[in-house]
Amino acid sequence: MSDLAHALDVLLDPQLAPIVDMVIRRTGPDTYEAASADGRVEFRRADGHYERTGGSGRDPLADQSADRLVGLDAEMADPHPPRDANSYPFAYDHIAQVFDHPAAPDLCVLHTGAHNWEDQGGHRGEHGSLGIVQARAPFVIAGKGVRNDGVVRRAGRLVDVAPTIAELLGCAPGQHGHHLAGQDGVVRTDVLDAGAGRPAHVVGFLFDGVNPNVLYAMAAAGEAPNVARLIDMGTAYEWGVMAGLPTVTLANHTSTLTGRLPGHHGILHNAWFDRATGEQVITNSQATWPWAMQHVTPGVESLHDVVHRSRQGSFTASVNEPCDLGADYSTFDWFRRGEVPPIPESPHGLPHTTERFVRPSKDYSWSSVVDHMGTEQAVGVWSGHYRGLSFPAPTFMWCNFTLTDAAFHEGGPFSEIAAASVRDSDARLGDVLGAIERAGAFDETAFVLVADHGMQETDPAVRGDWDVELRAAGIDFRDEGYCFIYLG
Repeated sequence: MSDLAHALDVLLDPQLAPIVDMVIRRTGPDTYEAASADGRVEFRRADGHYERTGGSGRDPLADQSADRLVGLDAEMADPHPPRDANSYPFAYDHIAQVFDHPAAPDLCVLHTGAHNWEDQGGHRGEHGSLGIVQARAPFVIAGKGVRNDGVVRRAGRLVDVAPTIAELLGCAPGQHGHHLAGQDGVVRTDVLDAGAGRPAHVVGFLFDGVNPNVLYAMAAAGEAPNVARLIDMGTAYEWGVMAGLPTVTLANHTSTLTGRLPGHHGILHNAWFDRATGEQVITNSQATWPWAMQHVTPGVESLHDVVHRSRQGSFTASVNEPCDLGADYSTFDWFRRGEVPPIPESPHGLPHTTERFVRPSKDYSWSSVVDHMGTEQAVGVWSGHYRGLSFPAPTFMWCNFTLTDAAFHEGGPFSEIAAASVRDSDARLGDVLGAIERAGAFDETAFVLVADHGMQETDPAVRGDWDVELRAAGIDFRDEGYCFIYLG
């Protein structure tokens, strides 16, 4: 028996079904398989479309609807649904794109929504897989040039964000009608109001790892008033926008700002194995973030690049965002210059910081410091002066906030620590909005709020590690990012 067949037998054993949702692989040129303990489906890609070509048992990708588990009550009633109650939006495309990358794994293991990664240092809230709760991110767009429709029952993808912003700013499409070279996303014309004129500025906010059902519920309850302000003056997708596979941080930060899926922009995962060099690549760490974009596929464009190409003389800023390709100002330039940005020594006494969680939680403490630094930079740039430098008003600014990811991991999406992180982040968002108002630019600005992936409540009783079973079976492999299996 080959290592591949042996590994599939191990991973698809019903005893591992509580932690292994499905295993996906490429079976040939443009042909793919998704298999679970109780069924499999085969499909092929042809001319940008997909067709089912075979299978047996229960099709693990049968439900690809985007309207499952909408609303906080619905999600809390079924926090980690089994496969037959789950859905996998855009599954064919999101599976196939992974294997377009030369460093794609032999097998990709998708964990169940219930699986708690505590054995591997994980937390109560998790993401990474294809299921709708882990893939779904919020999408709010508001301001000049945007429709004021409130919350609408629609869904899209994170790769739609960049082309939509490019169209909003009037950036001219290039080859094949694309705003960004090789984009996978589309312009969400349903949220744009062409008759209202184009904004002079777009400011984007990313609340890392925030669960959209939680965010929208807190906004509606008055606990996130600045998010609510954006929803009230714009449009929000109730069904969210879906992250590409794997639904992890830097892969989908990069997707959001380039309009490409991870297998196409080159940041394949938080960690992967490069067969060409025989080296492990790690991008999602404090040590590697400033240099992560060196792994981007040649020819990839960011929104910063497109704005500069289309609007000569524009100034763009990337605040605490590792995908900073082409930005005039970037937080991570400090590190690349061998300097350290002005990070406070302690979170204690900082505004918008919940002391109750700063003291016991190292991650909450560090992320509070980082997000305060980012807020200070964004406000400073909009004021026109920061750390002895002068700045024009940005045509495009992107601000990344990290606290929500840390808190939602630690406590799960329904926890008090998660709610506190939303309140803190909402207040920092309000500081940036206030700076734009003081600059006299608010009425000429459009705003976007997203996350990079969803976050799902796990079951502490559902633990385990498929690597243990693979090793016990004598299979020679490496597991990168806890889901990318490289054999041999």
